[in-house]
Amino acid sequence: MAPTHRIDEAQLHFTAALSTIDATTLVRLPETASKELPSRGQVAVHGTINGVEFRTVLEPDGTFGHWIRVGDTLRRAAGISPGDAATIDIRVAEEWPEPSVPQDLEEALAAAPEKIQSLWHEITPMARWEWVRWINATKNPDTRRRRVEVSISKMQGGKRRPCCFNLSACTDPDLSKNGRLREA
Repeated sequence: MAPTHRIDEAQLHFTAALSTIDATTLVRLPETASKELPSRGQVAVHGTINGVEFRTVLEPDGTFGHWIRVGDTLRRAAGISPGDAATIDIRVAEEWPEPSVPQDLEEALAAAPEKIQSLWHEITPMARWEWVRWINATKNPDTRRRRVEVSISKMQGGKRRPCCFNLSACTDPDLSKNGRLREA
């Protein structure tokens, strides 16, 4: 089924099929809908899928598009399964939700000097999402450990965001290859 979309008063409305990559269910935004968003990177949104409300951060797909992870709870509430078409309405959110901080980063922040803990709480949720994405973007335990250490070191130096990081790449190591969302 070809996805369609329309824009009504800063709201995107489209229909698209759910797909899976390994055990993850997701929806790729139609290219025309994705182009209407304010960023090629992550975008905080709220909306509905088949009338069921959700709030999330759209992820970039590495090709200047976006995708939405559809967790089991949301999928069941919306009455949809992979392969089904879903009707989706989204609006860009004014405020970002807090990211889920991985345990290794959370422990490093808790053990860090007060200066770093204060900086972490002062930066925007969007900036916290960037730190979390950068750390989560690798499966290699040594690289990940090093990224946590580098994050703490950079924050000690006053850095509010990771640098040299392609914000429009798909950074989920289970779903991407070379910074691009894999095909279902």
